[in-house]
Amino acid sequence: MLVPVFALLLMALAPASAMAQSNEVPRGPTFLDRALQVLVDGIQFGSIIAITAVGLSLVFGTTHLINFAHGELVTIGAVVAFFLNVAASGPGWHLIPAALVAIAAGALLGGLIERGIWRPLRKRGTGMINLFIITIGFSLLLRHVVLVFYGTRPQSYREYDIQQAIDLGPVGITPRDLTIVVLSVLVLLGVAFMLQKTRIGTAIRAVSANRDLAEASGIDVNRVVLVVWVLGGGLAALGGVFFGLTEIITWDMGFRLLLLMFAGIILGGLGSAYGAMVGSFVIGIVAQVSTLWFPIDLQNAWALLALIVVLLIRPQGILGQRERVG
Repeated sequence: MLVPVFALLLMALAPASAMAQSNEVPRGPTFLDRALQVLVDGIQFGSIIAITAVGLSLVFGTTHLINFAHGELVTIGAVVAFFLNVAASGPGWHLIPAALVAIAAGALLGGLIERGIWRPLRKRGTGMINLFIITIGFSLLLRHVVLVFYGTRPQSYREYDIQQAIDLGPVGITPRDLTIVVLSVLVLLGVAFMLQKTRIGTAIRAVSANRDLAEASGIDVNRVVLVVWVLGGGLAALGGVFFGLTEIITWDMGFRLLLLMFAGIILGGLGSAYGAMVGSFVIGIVAQVSTLWFPIDLQNAWALLALIVVLLIRPQGILGQRERVG
């Protein structure tokens, strides 16, 4: 009987500061901390969109083809790396060599699609509307082929799945995401260097500016277009591996990313590879920052709203050139 009474007396005589300290609730992150964190997440998301959108932009610039099947190249890159890395029937490679093979497979597939489908159709004089509809059908075909072989179950890679974030002041980022951002920026800088400082890059810019004049100047347009498709397929596969690392691998992941790719290209300026890079980063940042106030399910809607607002102010896009109509 004396023990409970003695305990109550100790509690009553305890200093008020000690009582307050024991009941103190840890303070959560401030709004500024959360804003900086989603900004970092937006840069990382935008880098993935940019990697996948550059190839799509180059294809449109050289052929004026709106390729709805480009998202499936993203999915195929992620799935090929998965089968080499994780699947029981696969060789069980580390993700890095598996990703390199996936990039090569995406580049090869892009070249085969150009040589086997689009070049014959162009030679036959198929109209752009017809080609546009064919890309939709081809997208559905590739997507369901992936569904048959991969299935509907979401999967993840064996390596770099769960990591502890590195604290950089008020923000945190995992080594995996930091590596993705750095590699994406390096690849984008490499593409920019190729376009500006190499002969094939000069040829690509010439074909994008004026196809007929480039052909009259002695440029092999078919070879340039083939290089663009190979480059676009490889970049799409790389973006697919990155997207699978940060999110999860599904049979329709490329299709879910396709709308944001188009948004980045249009926002940056149609046919401009540099515009696709800038526009994709803007779309990624707006999508993530919107989650500060609105549900995450609406982040793509707010990114598209930002696209509409920018186009109302600058119809040619951020880095697009004004064109005279009529």
